[in-house]
Amino acid sequence: MTEKLLNHRAEGPTSGPTLILGPSLGTSLALWDKVAPELSVTHRVVRFDLPGHGGTPAGLIGPGATIADLAGLVLTLADSLGIERFAYAGVSLGGAIGQYLAVHHPERVSSLAVICSSAHFNGAKPWQERAELVRREGLAGLAETADARWFTPGFTVPELVDDHRNADPAGYAACCDALGAFDIREDLHRITVPTLVVAGREDPATPPAHLREIADAVPGASLTEISGASHLAVVERPEAVLAALRGHFDGHARRGMEVRREVFGDAYVDRAQTRQTPFTARFQDFISRYAWGEIWTDPTLTRRERSMITLTALVAHGHYDELALHVRAARRNGLTPEEIGAVLLQTAVYCGVPAANSAFATAQRVLAEEEA
Repeated sequence: MTEKLLNHRAEGPTSGPTLILGPSLGTSLALWDKVAPELSVTHRVVRFDLPGHGGTPAGLIGPGATIADLAGLVLTLADSLGIERFAYAGVSLGGAIGQYLAVHHPERVSSLAVICSSAHFNGAKPWQERAELVRREGLAGLAETADARWFTPGFTVPELVDDHRNADPAGYAACCDALGAFDIREDLHRITVPTLVVAGREDPATPPAHLREIADAVPGASLTEISGASHLAVVERPEAVLAALRGHFDGHARRGMEVRREVFGDAYVDRAQTRQTPFTARFQDFISRYAWGEIWTDPTLTRRERSMITLTALVAHGHYDELALHVRAARRNGLTPEEIGAVLLQTAVYCGVPAANSAFATAQRVLAEEEA
């Protein structure tokens, strides 16, 4: 029997850290169209449709569904993709799923962003009434008021309103049941992962006070309020939301820059940054995230060991300018000139005598400059 999964789209490097994006009620994964491609430059981005929305069958949940049920579907999706641990960002209902995961499955969530959401959604009664209406009459009438609930006056995205109108009433109603039963206020203090909370200042569905409540209760959480944005701020103000998410999920880049400075020294890194241009900026960002933010921060090998491996690889490929840089780095990482010489001598056996000869010349020049 084929496992029932949420319809999803994955984009970005498979080797990158995973970021799962959760949608709001009534929308599809298209909600993230203006943000996900940019986030996928540095992350493996996985976005999904709720049951009864987009391409996900309504039957994955039924009447009386809970946020726990939806969170379970997200974990099943992650398992099917071989994802053990992930960052998570969600809008409204998607944000409720994220809060639940961070409280009840902290081993799976590395960091969290809660966007235009709440720790509760004003009790069960309004959601029971909406679910009953949708089960009885469908979604056509409710979709007519989507713009007023989602956007500031004069703004609309017809494709998302169509997604609302075309959602399966049974799946939509079951999601309403989940929202009505959700109240995680007493557990917010249990969220220990880095948490960003984003509010749309003009949001009538989950007003900024709801987001401040989350930020005040989650230890160390930060709050960003976006002006000119209503409930679907990720659509109405994508640049502002993207900037907030990048700043929150950029831990690898920040730590990578710290390690790069420790290995190469401030003077070298400062010079490299002054030479950076818009043309080279994304490559430099890539280096900071992956080479320095993930590989060099991995404690499995010491920096001394990483220096020896790096010297060997550079000799093997004849990258002697880079070799000079890493001879200096090796000295900062604690290798003696004798140990560097021993590494280069071994490269004569496995990389060839001519390569080692050039490497010795490069290293001798660097070490002489160091003594001068």
